[in-house]
Amino acid sequence: MRRNPYAQSVSFGPGPLTPAVQALIIANVAMFVVTAVAPRLSIYLGLTPAAVFGDLWLWQAATYAFLHLDLMHLVFNMLALWMFGVELERLWGTQRFATYYAVCGVGAALTTLVASLLPFDATSSIYLTITMGASGAIYGLLLAWAKYFPSRQVLMFFVFPVPARIFVIIMGAMALWFAATSSGSGVAHATHLGGLVAGWLYLHGRGSGGGGLVAEIKYRYLKWKMGRMRRNFEVVSGGRSRWDGKH
Repeated sequence: MRRNPYAQSVSFGPGPLTPAVQALIIANVAMFVVTAVAPRLSIYLGLTPAAVFGDLWLWQAATYAFLHLDLMHLVFNMLALWMFGVELERLWGTQRFATYYAVCGVGAALTTLVASLLPFDATSSIYLTITMGASGAIYGLLLAWAKYFPSRQVLMFFVFPVPARIFVIIMGAMALWFAATSSGSGVAHATHLGGLVAGWLYLHGRGSGGGGLVAEIKYRYLKWKMGRMRRNFEVVSGGRSRWDGKH
């Protein structure tokens, strides 16, 4: 048989797992098994604003991202992690990818905590609700993937093919709308939105040449501190202070 040189091959997904993506999938699956055996752990490891603010269970801002409500929740998140994360890790390297994933996950948690304090019907229920899942970090990966591969086709609702840049805009708009309007839906829309915002801030900080979001925060803090120091010391022309006869 002769091979047709004009035939096109169709592939699904980005290929084999990369180190960080593989480690994250293993950790998520392992935690799913552990919490299935000991479900009470979800109370201590899931993100509950009342526990963070009241009992200072600060670790929940990181551990919640490794817990999932059920098998379908886990499967869909891990599938998205593989599809969007592998190419980003190949592009960035393992260390930067892992840092970005952590920033998006924790940023999504902080957004959830802030939203739980807002005096609106759509957000007040968050305060006593346990949030679980890697969705916040996954939304951050989606944003970065759309930034580097804006013309790639993504199946919206597994039916409609749209460019990645349009897909992420639609998903962000939906997250914002549902976070502001829906109450008690069981979906952490504020967390999804927080992952997008944290990812954008991180990428924007690196793109500005400042070395990332942390460096940008340090720069802003130093600028603010220098401004306060200038206000505390009045500089007089000629190096002499004025004498007005008063003590």
